[in-house]
Amino acid sequence: MNRNDLSTQHCQPRKGKDHALAAAQVQELLAQLPGWKLAADGKAIVKDFRFEDFHRTLGFINAVGFMANREDHHPDLEAGYGHCQVLWSTHDVGGLSLNDFVCAAKVEALLA
Repeated sequence: MNRNDLSTQHCQPRKGKDHALAAAQVQELLAQLPGWKLAADGKAIVKDFRFEDFHRTLGFINAVGFMANREDHHPDLEAGYGHCQVLWSTHDVGGLSLNDFVCAAKVEALLA
């Protein structure tokens, strides 16, 4: 599965530890998403996006929010002038699920 394949998928309800990805799966999927990193606790993926100004940052946030609502999977966002950090995790599995990587790929597609 590559980034294009990920970005065309849709999030599915994932609850319980059975849907948490193994470390090897996480590394394989991360390799398809340039610039995304594993958070220090290993339970999220994160990337900081840079923009020319706050107006563009806010546009990006709105686009991510629209996509997240459609997928019913929501990131943690931290924004400031010219940047937005996006963090994906699946609280219902206590770590990372395929949904996090699908949504990260969809974020990348927004900027393609």
